[in-house]
Formats: sequence, structure tokens, C-alpha cells
Amino acid sequence: MLNPRDRLIVALDLSSVEEAEALIGKLGEAVMFYKIGYQLGFADGLALAERLAKGGKQVFVDMKLHDIGNTVAQGVKSVARLGASFLTVHAYPQTMHAAVDARRGTSLRILAVTVLTSYNDADLAAAGYDFTVAELVAERAAQARDIGVDGIVCSAAEVELVRPLLGPGMVLVTPGIRPMQTDADDQKRIMTPTEAIRAGADYLVVGRPVIAAEDPKAAAEAIVAEIAAAG
Repeated sequence: MLNPRDRLIVALDLSSVEEAEALIGKLGEAVMFYKIGYQLGFADGLALAERLAKGGKQVFVDMKLHDIGNTVAQGVKSVARLGASFLTVHAYPQTMHAAVDARRGTSLRILAVTVLTSYNDADLAAAGYDFTVAELVAERAAQARDIGVDGIVCSAAEVELVRPLLGPGMVLVTPGIRPMQTDADDQKRIMTPTEAIRAGADYLVVGRPVIAAEDPKAAAEAIVAEIAAAG
């Protein structure tokens, strides 16, 4: 069983390491798991990821790799050396195969991104897909399972759909989490922490509801309490 505190991943969607370190200082022991994506990653955030990992925190490097196999493999090896716990790749078969092969012998776990939480059926159609969101998530989740990926990223709205496909061995990480009475922002497929945990999510990624809160630590603690009550 996962500790409720370990199931909250705070997205450090900030523009400088200094801002991120100030927030981490405010959060203290309330948060044990952080996500670093493009915004901070391209501002020396990967060095911060290594420091966090060495300091006992868990780190999710959200770079959504997708390239030729060798390039993906080398990227995976570099991230593994940082001590990160999770790394995202896009859920295309060649990319997933390369990532799974490259992470062997390390503690890094690969997460396949199915469909971004800012997409709906109309967005997929505009991008040329002849699938609904639910159909494409299910297809990519099954491929990830067969390839040996460690988990997937999907919205909480698809968790109940894909959990039976994946079984208990793969982790489900859900962004687009919005506590009650917070704005959806640019997310289109969202759930509250309680809804997501009860649907079967393992980890919840939360950004703006924590980092933009007047009291970030209290906001994080409230989400952890909600996870504990729901689980």
C-alpha cells in the first residue's frame, strides 16, 4: 500500500530553480514527490531533480520523450543517472520499446503518456485521429502493457476504463486533478482527488492548486488528507 503522502506529486511548473526551491522550502515534509517538466527543466531544473533525489525526495521527470529509438534510449539513460523515479515518454510503440530497453538495470520507471488532459474528442479529430479519447487511451494502454512499460499517464476520467486492462502491476498517474472550488484552467478532463483515488489512480499530479495557493503547505496537506480518506 502506498503512503497517502507519497501519492501526491506536486508539479513544479515554475520558471526558475530559485522559485522552485522557495516553494519546496515552504512545503517541507508535506510533499515527498515532485514533477519537473519543460518549464523548469529548461531552466536548470534537471540539476535540481538530481539534488532532490539525493536529498530523499522522489522526482518525476516529465519530458514526454518521442524520437528515434537511439535518441530516446540515450535520454532515458541520462535521466536514470539523475536518480529520478519516473520519466514520461509518448505512448508510441517504437518509443516505448526503446525506453523500456534502456531503463533495464536501473530504478527508473517509464510512464507512457496516452492522451494529454487538455485534449477532448474534437481535438483528436482535428489532429487526424479516428478515435475518441477513451478509445485511444485504451489502445495505447494495452500497447504499453504488452511492451512492458511500468505505468501510464491518463486523465482520471479514463482510470476506470484502463485499470482492468492493465491489472495491478502497472501504475496509473493522473494529472488534471482539481480540488473542489478550484478553476479547471486549460484542463478539459478533470476530477477531484477523491474521485480520482476512488476510480483507481495510484498517483495524483497537482500543480496550480498548490503552487498558486496562498498557503501552499496547507493546500498540499488538504489534498493528502483527501487521498487518505478516499483510499
